Amino acid sequence: MNHTTTYDQIFAQDVLQGLSSPLKTLPSKYFYDEKGDKLFQAIMALPEYYLTRTEYAILETYKAQILDRFAKSGKPFNLVELGAGNGLKTKILIQYLCDQKVEFTYFPIDISGYVLKELEEDLKEICPQVKVHPITGTYRHALKDREWDNGSPTLMLFLGSNYGNFLEEDAKELLDRISDSLRINDGLLMGFDLKKDPELILAAYNDAQGVTRDFNLNLLERINRELGGNFELNKFKHWPIYDPVSGECKSFLVSMEEQQVFIEALHKTFQFTHAEPIFTEVSKKYGLHDIDALSQEKGFKVEKNFMDDEAFFSDSLWVKS
Repeated sequence: MNHTTTYDQIFAQDVLQGLSSPLKTLPSKYFYDEKGDKLFQAIMALPEYYLTRTEYAILETYKAQILDRFAKSGKPFNLVELGAGNGLKTKILIQYLCDQKVEFTYFPIDISGYVLKELEEDLKEICPQVKVHPITGTYRHALKDREWDNGSPTLMLFLGSNYGNFLEEDAKELLDRISDSLRINDGLLMGFDLKKDPELILAAYNDAQGVTRDFNLNLLERINRELGGNFELNKFKHWPIYDPVSGECKSFLVSMEEQQVFIEALHKTFQFTHAEPIFTEVSKKYGLHDIDALSQEKGFKVEKNFMDDEAFFSDSLWVKS
């Protein structure tokens, strides 16, 4: 059985499970096929989507302070990154470490071996001496195997608002695994999108050009392409909502009429009632008190919250206690 078949089977199983649930769901990890990747690149360039450029500016401004304890220790250390992707923002930190001639090994973790290979090649260009140890797989497996556990100190990166994309129970379980994978005095740099004007938050997930709408609808298009579905995209509406109490911004695809959808790979027809939603994504926003409480609950201490001038975003540096 080859990898593609296995992946297709997992995709099919997840779609079957999600669309058979009382509240229909589709996992947000399936946003990112070739078309989805391009759409997300376009989202990051949107005026409404403040997250990427804000965090980029934070890392550019505070890179020396963030890395200070590890860079000045005189000892080699491990830089471990969950969900490394193309390393756009991480390269700021790596370039700084290389310029300072700090000895470290970079362990980028991602589900996509292809993107890790590209990242490794890019890093050889900007920092030929950097030692890169890519880990292809899920967070769960990487945190269990701990390939970086070599006795050196570790700084783990979980950038973007990736942590906020997990529902609360799953998020806390993941943070338990992260905590268990680190030693006392190891560091964790976590990205948190902060609570702010609800209009600003909603606009980031419902831009004027409709790119976020297309990104959400691409999930249905992908089912059509890869699993032989017959979703009619114009019969579904992209609908994000934001709850300022919980801080959860959720995205849905809402059926605009009563309809049936057949998916060939599943040999199954799914019924949709008028205005029935499919839940596709959560992106949680945090207050500084939320971050502090979460760190303490999971055995960390907040060393510093590095924020932009408008306090839209925080890269929060934690130390395992």
